[in-house]
This record gives sequence, structure tokens and C-alpha cells, in this order.
Amino acid sequence: MKPKFETLAIKSTENNFSEVKSVSIPIYLSSTYKRNEDGTYNNDFVYSRNDNPNRQIIEKSIAKLENATYGFAFSSGMAAVSTILQSLKTGDHVLLPDDIYFTIKNLFKEVFTSWGLSYNQIDMSNLETIKTAIKPNTALIWVETPSNPQLKLSDIKAISEIAHKNNALCVVDNTWLTPVFQTPLNLGADIVIHSTTKYFGGHSDVLGGTVVLNDEKIASKIKSIQQLNGAVPAPFDCWLIGRGIQTLHLRVTKQSENAHKLAVFLENHPKIEQVNYPGLKSHPQHNLAVKQQNKGFGAMLSILIKGTEKEVFKISTKLKYFTSATSLGGVESLVEHRKSVEGPDSSTPSNLIRISVGIEHIDDLIADWEQALN
Repeated sequence: MKPKFETLAIKSTENNFSEVKSVSIPIYLSSTYKRNEDGTYNNDFVYSRNDNPNRQIIEKSIAKLENATYGFAFSSGMAAVSTILQSLKTGDHVLLPDDIYFTIKNLFKEVFTSWGLSYNQIDMSNLETIKTAIKPNTALIWVETPSNPQLKLSDIKAISEIAHKNNALCVVDNTWLTPVFQTPLNLGADIVIHSTTKYFGGHSDVLGGTVVLNDEKIASKIKSIQQLNGAVPAPFDCWLIGRGIQTLHLRVTKQSENAHKLAVFLENHPKIEQVNYPGLKSHPQHNLAVKQQNKGFGAMLSILIKGTEKEVFKISTKLKYFTSATSLGGVESLVEHRKSVEGPDSSTPSNLIRISVGIEHIDDLIADWEQALN
């Protein structure tokens, strides 16, 4: 029986190329998957909220790169953060760094305190402060190293040990360094989180987040929240992140090299009050950076410029090769007057500029800052 046009339009576009072995990963846009005659599903793909080939690829890839057993991808970095917090229970207490990505602090204030979670912000670079701040109900210590935006470092190994002695988990946001330069699970952390929007994507064109870990029980809880809440990335987003992973090492190595050279130049400029970059020997925690970071210091730095907030903001807009925009980790260099983004409650100095260094030629980047400052 020959089908009518409407039926033929549907059946003639079905996927019949399962044996085609393309070098580049296809994008699996299907939201649902066909069952076999015996009721089973090939590769256990049932519905794309639960799992998708493109998502599975990046989950397994990032887990391997972080030396983890389990990986879970999300639609944004904040969706990944929220999932970890949702895995806690009412009455739990969390320790946060005093210099933390401001949206995470706002997430606690505006959402999770009403769920019964409490928190304190402390100087996470001071181990004695951490020990003093721990409460009987502290369930999690959140580590962001380097911190955003002042690049304070935290000793992952020591903090993990403190957490475990107090029956708490240690979660490390490794977005800024990626596993190319830092592998927190190898240092004792329990969970690692990334905004894959940043260096894993690498081209400022995709949103995503990921959580990786080794504990089967916690992984089961994270997976359940992931599938039930449905804050998962689209197949095309996963494909973009997967493509970004392939050039991750090349990009961040070059970006880190550029950032180090730019930091040295800025540190010696008379109009610069301070450069925050762990690769500089002047950084108060340079030795810790050498100890826990793998052959690189990352591509992020922040600087304090001598001048008023208005004058500092004007300098950032005079740059030609640095785009004034939020976010980080793309191949292009970005600058941001951070306090004006974070709002009136921000503790960030008003003369601080955050810099995400790209892969442009370093001579052009240095010359650009020279003309802007002069």
C-alpha cells in the first residue's frame, strides 16, 4: 500500500543511517526514541529529558577529564549549582567563600533560605576561619578557587580534609581553571562543578553546566534531580560543548600564557594599583597555586586601577581588542567593571576590572592596555 503524501512526508524522513560512521558526531535532535519489538530501547534512550546521545558524550568526556566516575550535564552553570543544593535537606548549613560568584550568593538569599538552608560567607583562604565557622549541621563547604573576581585561592586538599572530619562534603567550582590546570577530585574534593558556558564551550555561543563526582549514592541523587527537574541542555548545545572540548587544551594553554604576560605588564604599570593573578610571585598565595594547579595559572585576572569608579570604567571602554561584556572563557578577550554588574551589595572594589584573556596576539593585547591607560 502506497501511503498518502502526509504519511509519506513523515515516514520518508525517518533516520535509517544508524550504521553510518561519521567522523563528526551527529546532532541527535529527537525528543523521543523508538522501542524495539520486545519493548526494549537501544542504548536505553527513552526520552531526551532523561538522556540523549549528545548529552551522554559530554557527560562521559568531562567526567574522564576530571578523573570522575559520574557526570551530569545541565542547561546552565546555575542549574548545576541548584541541583547540588537541592540534594541537601532542610536544616542543612553551607559555608560559602566571602568572594564568590555573586549569583550563587543571590540564589541562597532569594531561593534556598526559604527552603530551610542556611549559609555563612567566610574567608575560604583561612583554614582556621573555616574550622571555627563549621556548625553541627554543616553539610557542605563550597570552594571557588581562584575566586571570582578577586582571585583568592583555597587549599582544596586541606579544606576537603576539614569537611570530611566534620561529615560534610567539599564542592569545588573548577570553571576558571578547568581540568587542564586543576583536578579537585584528585585533591580530595567530593564534587566538581563547571559552567560549561565558559572554557568548555569556548566560543561565547552556548549555555551549559556540569557536575562530576565519584560517589555512587550522591550520583544517584543528582541524576534523579536532573531527570525530574528537566534543567538539561539541548542536543545542539551539547554538540557545541563537545566540539569545544576537542580544542580545550590548546585554547586554555594559549590563553593562560597570554594572561601571564599581560599580568606582568600590568603589574609594572604606574597606573595600576594591584594585579590579582596567582601566576605572579607577588600574589600572596602563589606557592599554593604552584602546589595545586597543574602547569598553569589560568586565563583570568583582575586589576585595581588608580582612579575613581567613573575613571576606571572609562578606561575599560577605551580598549579596542577587549570587548566590554560579562562572562569569560571565550576565544576573544573580555573586560568587565565587576562592581557595576554585581550591584550595590557587592563587596568588590569599585576600581576593579575583571579580565578574561583570549587567544589574540599578546603584543596587541599589551599595546591595547598601554594606549587605554595612557
